[in-house]
Amino acid sequence: MRVGAFVLAAQFPGQGQGEALHRAVRSAEAAEAAGLDSVWLAEHHFVPYGVCPSAVTLAALLLGRTERIRVGTAVSVLPTAHPVALGEQAALLHLTSGGRFSLGVGRGGPWVDLEVFGSGLASYEQGFPESLDLLLRWLREPRVSARGERFTFREVAVVPRPDELLDFSGGESRGTEGPEVVVACTSPASVRLAAERCLPMLLGMHCGDDDKAEMVALWRRHALATGHSPDDVAGAGHVSAGVVQIADGRAEAEETLVKAMPGWLKKGLDAHVTVDGRQRSMRDPVAYTELLCGLHPVGPPRLAADRLAATSERTGITRFALLVEGSGDLAATEENVRRLGAEVLPLLP
Repeated sequence: MRVGAFVLAAQFPGQGQGEALHRAVRSAEAAEAAGLDSVWLAEHHFVPYGVCPSAVTLAALLLGRTERIRVGTAVSVLPTAHPVALGEQAALLHLTSGGRFSLGVGRGGPWVDLEVFGSGLASYEQGFPESLDLLLRWLREPRVSARGERFTFREVAVVPRPDELLDFSGGESRGTEGPEVVVACTSPASVRLAAERCLPMLLGMHCGDDDKAEMVALWRRHALATGHSPDDVAGAGHVSAGVVQIADGRAEAEETLVKAMPGWLKKGLDAHVTVDGRQRSMRDPVAYTELLCGLHPVGPPRLAADRLAATSERTGITRFALLVEGSGDLAATEENVRRLGAEVLPLLP
């Protein structure tokens, strides 16, 4: 099992945006010091739910500040980005970090972002498969052209090529398949999309084990039916998102989150504006926080380890991205990460 931190750079009530970003950076540094496997960075625009507008930019900073830990985006919003530009950035981070970068991508939502960046609602509703396939071609082929509904351009060279890693100690290159690409999946359609390309899924923190197990099973069936080998399917490496809060007792851990998270969730979720004026029903912040506490490793170390092991056993997922900043406090977040590494990881298989 590989456990990582999920970092949103959440702006809690009364906090400045710089404070939220500082906590995000410190969370990642603490995750490496604690022995965690990875850190996953969220991306949002124009809302305090998360004040990081470019996950790849923050990933570049963190890859430069760390030596061992894997850094991934969870996710880069593909409809508001050009796949070639994102592919170039991913290749650059993959090569210069020695292969420590993972590129998570997703559709995002029907937000005003689509208007601001000029991509339009169609890029969200119909354009994701075209964007994903162009991105994958850029990361796998030496030269790429496009003749699609959204992207059309002549053949150009892929520079830098992501299939060569530089050995910084000796200056020689070695072969690589390029950066890992993970797809955020929230519906059967997105599960099938990822399965057809044999790409691992990132499954949301709002889903319980039964829902995630069904999605993994659907992905497996569809990947095999599409012609992918049993070995590739078995080694997919899906990622389960969740929340973690470690305390001496379960009630103490839950109280920490129930006191802090609803205020942030209400402020952040209410700030989302749809591009076409459609009404979106947002979750009740208190009920959602309580749901997350019930689903995820929130409590003493033994309970947290048992919940992670149970999720892995029920779903087959062995990688986790756990939100560590639910307290909203920098010192408490750092202590949460420290205890996750020192007291929970040793109890896992």
